[in-house]
Amino acid sequence: MKKVFAAIFLLMVTNSYASQNAITDTGESVILNSNGTWTYADDHQNSNQTTAISVNNESFVKPNESTFLLKSAKNDSAYWINPSVWSFKKSTSIGAIEYEFSMKGKDLYGMAITEEMQIPLEMLAEAALGNAKKAAADAKITKKEYRNVNGKKLLYMEMSATLKGIPFTYVGYYYSDASGSTQLVTFTSTGLVPKYKSDIYSLLNGLIFR
Repeated sequence: MKKVFAAIFLLMVTNSYASQNAITDTGESVILNSNGTWTYADDHQNSNQTTAISVNNESFVKPNESTFLLKSAKNDSAYWINPSVWSFKKSTSIGAIEYEFSMKGKDLYGMAITEEMQIPLEMLAEAALGNAKKAAADAKITKKEYRNVNGKKLLYMEMSATLKGIPFTYVGYYYSDASGSTQLVTFTSTGLVPKYKSDIYSLLNGLIFR
């Protein structure tokens, strides 16, 4: 099962961002170019548009049980994890995946995707969805909201898709600043999400920025 999930996730994060349209977190229409640069679409004509992204007023903080700090070598992100529950390794995959996580003895996995380039937050999410659709045509965002996580405003997003008849769900945080862009995403079979909800949040809420 892990190989199936990981295969589609690799497609999601390693495909080019070539000429994708997206909306920034301030509601402006932009184009993300293949060389990593971005420009406003239609000469700023759509700058008055707004995105309907809700804000979750709850504050999310790292669990007390998460006592091991894993630091990114690419940007200022870092991850507090519970070493008795989660194992991790440096990724050898192609692309921007820096760390891979695995819940011990369970079918719940995670990945930290890190880049040095700053990308408007909403554009980062739209690019992730666009790449997901290349791998699974029915990929869609099922929930999206802003959250305060350890003092930072992040974008929370859930995506669902079907690959070879298997429904699966990705749940993650997205953030970008001058140090670069970060996606911390967990994934498992859609049917297992309710069972592992607390474990998903345990890993995600350990995300901090130094």
